[in-house]
Amino acid sequence: MNEKDNYSLVLYGDSITKGIVYDNEKCRYKPIKENFSSIVADKFKGTIYNAGRFGNTIIRGLNKMYIEVLKKTPDIVLIEFGGNDCDYKWDDIAQNPDIDHNPNTDISEFRKSLMVMVDQLKNANIIPILMTLPPLDSSKYFKWVSKGNPLAEKNILHWLGTEDRIYTWQKSYSEMISEVAEKTKTTIIDIRKAFLNYGDYSKLLCKDGIHPNPEGHSLMAKVFLNFIQENYNFLLQN
Repeated sequence: MNEKDNYSLVLYGDSITKGIVYDNEKCRYKPIKENFSSIVADKFKGTIYNAGRFGNTIIRGLNKMYIEVLKKTPDIVLIEFGGNDCDYKWDDIAQNPDIDHNPNTDISEFRKSLMVMVDQLKNANIIPILMTLPPLDSSKYFKWVSKGNPLAEKNILHWLGTEDRIYTWQKSYSEMISEVAEKTKTTIIDIRKAFLNYGDYSKLLCKDGIHPNPEGHSLMAKVFLNFIQENYNFLLQN
């Protein structure tokens, strides 16, 4: 990348990218000001466009990529998808635990779409950077999706087998991101490793067990800024 006075970075992903957290007092999701995007923007030499969308899957992301990313002709795009792709329709599972249920995006389709996304960016001379998924807290998330309903808990657990299956299933999508990065020789930032190295990473997550809380966003920003400093130092303000 040639050095210049200003750069353009697009953050492309779901509600984690957007900076959405769960507000315990108001019992609803909301965006926070001090999310990892805004923290990074304070130190970035140029413009950051946050194209994160609540509920975004990689299929939607790929379909909207021209309008939300390519049209802006950025220098770099940080890609963060997978959390919604690996998720299930838990109400359906709670009602019918004895039949097969599919995730929002099958993992093979997730891989294929992510590779197409990376390829499109590289063909447009845009640098793609992939990001692994923060780990979820399976206990918190299980309680969240079963909504405190004893029958739903029983049925969902019957379908899952164990609560830990939620963790390992989400982990498989994060591992697929790493696999795609290796296959396409694309740079990757391992946010997951940073969370796991924290110790009790549950303290970095909201009540739902999956969205990073303000402390989680602070850690994400730190990891991202360290990455830029080590690899693209000229992207930071003096």
